[in-house]
Amino acid sequence: MQKNTLAAHNIRFLFWAELFGSVRFIQPVLTLFYFERGLDESLILLVLTFFSIGVLAGEIPTGVLADRYGPKTAFLIGSALAIVSHSLLLVAFEPWVFFLSSFLTGFAATFFSGADEALIYESLKLSNEERFMDKAIGQIGSATFIVSIIAVMIGAFIAKDLTEQQFQLLIGLSLVFMTVQFFLLLSIKNPPQQEGDQQPPLRQIWAGVKAIRKTPQVLWMFMNISLVFIPATAIFEKFDQKLLVDAGLPVYWIGIVYATAGFIGFMASRSIGWMTSKMSRVHLLLVTGMLAVAGLTLAALFNTYLWVILGVIFILKLVSAIRYPIYSQLSNDLIPSNVRATTISLLSLLDSGFDLLIFTTVSGIALAGFTPMFLACAVIALIGVSIPIRPKRITFHG
Repeated sequence: MQKNTLAAHNIRFLFWAELFGSVRFIQPVLTLFYFERGLDESLILLVLTFFSIGVLAGEIPTGVLADRYGPKTAFLIGSALAIVSHSLLLVAFEPWVFFLSSFLTGFAATFFSGADEALIYESLKLSNEERFMDKAIGQIGSATFIVSIIAVMIGAFIAKDLTEQQFQLLIGLSLVFMTVQFFLLLSIKNPPQQEGDQQPPLRQIWAGVKAIRKTPQVLWMFMNISLVFIPATAIFEKFDQKLLVDAGLPVYWIGIVYATAGFIGFMASRSIGWMTSKMSRVHLLLVTGMLAVAGLTLAALFNTYLWVILGVIFILKLVSAIRYPIYSQLSNDLIPSNVRATTISLLSLLDSGFDLLIFTTVSGIALAGFTPMFLACAVIALIGVSIPIRPKRITFHG
């Protein structure tokens, strides 16, 4: 990619904003934090459900807002709301406070959902570099893996005794980093074509619906990605800490495990361009999808073996690092510029529906233990992988 372009500027600041904004020092002990505050497996899945409800409530209006007023405005609102939602964890001693925090976290995420991809793709188009979308997404996404290498080690070390004071310190430190993200986002520059689409919101939403109807392959791509991501990342990562501790790993070693997984994810994210030069994007999605199915099956059958759980964590981190940037490239090649954020938000709305359906279903299965729960997750991921992807570039008119 070229230097000194708007794309280079926005990618650079989004990278650093993502790095600071994704710092959650409590992440390596989050599940243990939930248990210490009185939640059980079923309530933890309900926390996930409220996150999805927040996403469901916010996707459409925030996508429209990003298309009408530019991604920068959406980012700043989302960042501020994320700070509020994380602050609630300081006083979360009842389930309803966790539910509220999770709802607001999901709602805050929608201000970035779609808007970030729209900003990057439209910035790249100005310098005729849209073919590098997956590489750009990989670079920005690698920020989260850098954070996981450092922050999780610090978090696990500080919270080694799982005391209330340690939890409060971790949450407070995260809020400092999230505030830095807010100020970094002030440097984002909207591309000229994203300085505000003033068509009525309902017409804008309908234009997004028509874009999906014209290119149903975008919908199939999204379902393929979503049905693998939910069980392999959203659900598994909520229980990997419990699996590690039950398998005999000391709490202070969780940070080392997460850091190793983060390094794997970072290297994979930074190597997207190399991977796609060696293998087609469709084949990469198939291979990584089957790896996710295999990992979840191993977790179901051998969840008392520490080395198996470690292997599954590393495999699923690799999968998550590779799949989304590739999907982002394939899907954005098919979405029209004027409703890009709105269209992506409409697709994310479907993802929230899947979240609610899968979380509530798996929540009931979870009562029977990890083995049936992860087997169900493997089946869901297999259904997602089985959805065919046939990318085709389409030019929109009018």
